Amino acid sequence: MSSTSTLASTQQAEIEETIKRIQTHKGVQGFILTSNDGSFVRSSIDNSTTMSLTSLIRTLSDKAKSCVRDLDPQNDLTFLRIRTKKQEILVAPDKDYLTIVLQAHEQS
Repeated sequence: MSSTSTLASTQQAEIEETIKRIQTHKGVQGFILTSNDGSFVRSSIDNSTTMSLTSLIRTLSDKAKSCVRDLDPQNDLTFLRIRTKKQEILVAPDKDYLTIVLQAHEQS
């Protein structure tokens, strides 16, 4: 087995583990996992919603990253939580992937 295919299978195992962990959380309505080059890795949401949500969230995430860097050049965005009246959108930008999770928020 080549080192490239070993790396790919290791990444795939990490992706599968992350997806399983996300799906076990209470209130999760769906998730989107995309690579930073824009290609979709996995989604549990319908295709049209996945496409539009990813585009909008990627733009917002990029702006938030820029804002954090403008405030402190030594810092970086690691997590973004957006709470709406209906749900929460959890965004985890990473060096390789952008993870978006839709979650019902608990009523206070």
